[in-house]
Amino acid sequence: MNAQTIRTIHRDFGYFYLGLIISFALSGIMMNHRDHWHPEKYTIENKSIQVKLPHEDDLTEKYAENLAKEIGITDKLKRQMVKKGNFRMMFENTEVEIELKTGKGEITYFKKTPIISHLMKLHKNTSNWWIYYSDVFGLCLITIALTGAMMITVGKNTFKKRGWKLALAGIVFPLLFLILFA
Repeated sequence: MNAQTIRTIHRDFGYFYLGLIISFALSGIMMNHRDHWHPEKYTIENKSIQVKLPHEDDLTEKYAENLAKEIGITDKLKRQMVKKGNFRMMFENTEVEIELKTGKGEITYFKKTPIISHLMKLHKNTSNWWIYYSDVFGLCLITIALTGAMMITVGKNTFKKRGWKLALAGIVFPLLFLILFA
């Protein structure tokens, strides 16, 4: 493959995927910090509640649906769980957390954050067409990286003279991170 073809492939894939690269990068950064803040949604109201919970073994999906009706939640139940001594129920636009021992809890009503919630869906979407599109995107990112490495063929900054060292460092750094901290 000649240098002009490599540049053309690199440029055209880069232009085509520019928006998706930026979207994935931004939503990835937001997902990295979702334990500190939840960019996908914002709270519009909190409400304290007091309920009498049954034994932990009886905290089923059916129980969660019935309790939701009792406390006035009409959202669709997404999931329920017991975690760290609390009974949690997650709905489309509402979350409920109740202490198992005391029955004291809180209902949080929220709305999806425009644009940001849609960007974050890119990382979570599991529909077949999106999976295949993401696979093609991944292959194109590899192509962009490889064609970028091959574009400079003359001088002291070629892949052969300098680029391989930076590429190796770029591979070693995440491996060290995984070995030392994961």
